[in-house]
Amino acid sequence: MHIGIPRERRQGEARVAVTPDTVRRYVAAGHVVTVESGAGAAAHYTDDAYVAAGAGLGDAMAAFGADLLLKVRAPLPEEDAALRRGSVLVGLLDPFDTTGLARLAATGVTAFALEAAPRITRAQSLDVLSSQANVAGYKAVLLATQHYGRFMPMLMTAAGTVKAARVVVLGAGVAGLQAIATARRLGAVVEASDVRPAAREQVESLGAKFIDVPFETDEEREIAEGVGGYARPMPAAWMQRQAARVAERCRQADIVITTALIPGRPAPQLISAETVAAMRPGAVIVDLAIERGGNCPLSRADTVVEHGGVILLAPSNLPALVPTDASALYARNLFEFTRLITGADGALAIAREDEIVAACLVCENGTVTRGG
Repeated sequence: MHIGIPRERRQGEARVAVTPDTVRRYVAAGHVVTVESGAGAAAHYTDDAYVAAGAGLGDAMAAFGADLLLKVRAPLPEEDAALRRGSVLVGLLDPFDTTGLARLAATGVTAFALEAAPRITRAQSLDVLSSQANVAGYKAVLLATQHYGRFMPMLMTAAGTVKAARVVVLGAGVAGLQAIATARRLGAVVEASDVRPAAREQVESLGAKFIDVPFETDEEREIAEGVGGYARPMPAAWMQRQAARVAERCRQADIVITTALIPGRPAPQLISAETVAAMRPGAVIVDLAIERGGNCPLSRADTVVEHGGVILLAPSNLPALVPTDASALYARNLFEFTRLITGADGALAIAREDEIVAACLVCENGTVTRGG
């Protein structure tokens, strides 16, 4: 099978869908790999490294002409003409973007959105959301330190003692847990909140304090358990209690990192403008939920906002700021998925009865197969 890797043309996207390591794996499996020249440059993977791994270099048309296209992000509208009817596309295609999926379907490709993979044990090796969220959680803390005007750890010096920074992490999923771990490594005092009771043990295992919001009804507790590893929208009464508790902790925080996302829905509003106004001058908020509107109404995508001395950051693509490792993790996820849609002879063999394949399939034969 011919596998093509076009260069990512979306602004700010530095990742690439294959690395020399995964190229070797594809070639060993009998595939022919064509990488568009310069596709890995932004992630520090050279053309020479790809050639040494067994790939061929070509232009965009050579890469797009392959049987299987591997991308990081969905093709831009201006790339649609290059897509070949009947080819297979795999990438981060946003299964909730109904307009984008309709556009893809019109090109005649068969497309798989890896974000839609179910959270089951067998899918862990291709869980792109987790692999990239790990990168985002790590980088969010480092980004906060660049704008925070003090030290993170406690320091005892001849000139006096410097207190450790107080960090609050809202949302203890993969990104939140990595943010907790990174902030703790840097010496901060960390607190974290999550709607799911099971998150308490994970938060405390990393040395952080769990911000508890008690459940008053069985309904609240049941909803908080989530579905498939994801949080669900909580009742209004619980959200009001959480907002009050979060506002109290944020007012005392130096850095707040918000990671709360619910698939296919607007991000929950966790930090109000009033809470931001009550925070200390010099405090930093990093809003990782900006792709779904943000956890704070003051956040602006990819813009540094200062409000009453508080700095708000809302990077829309943090993994692209760590492109080498983010690409390596993503490329391995892609390799594991391609094994599900190829046969023993290396040819395409889409097993539609496989629950992972079926969940990721978003369009086929000109039709969108998954609703937003």
